[in-house]
Amino acid sequence: MDRISGLTALRAQGRRFASTLGGHQSSGTRHPLVAVAMVLPLAIVLAVVFGGWEAVITQASSVAGMLGR
Repeated sequence: MDRISGLTALRAQGRRFASTLGGHQSSGTRHPLVAVAMVLPLAIVLAVVFGGWEAVITQASSVAGMLGR
């Protein structure tokens, strides 16, 4: 129980610290386009390094086949 109250106090302290730096408190969600913009560069690099676009197309067509499309 003491550990839980300690974690709660630590979170509150972090929020106070962030607000003193002029930051705003995050709501915990982000717009889907922002998430895509964050992930897309890494996805491109991984696709090129680990087999290129052919592997991505093969996997996508396999998934589409399993879904019955």
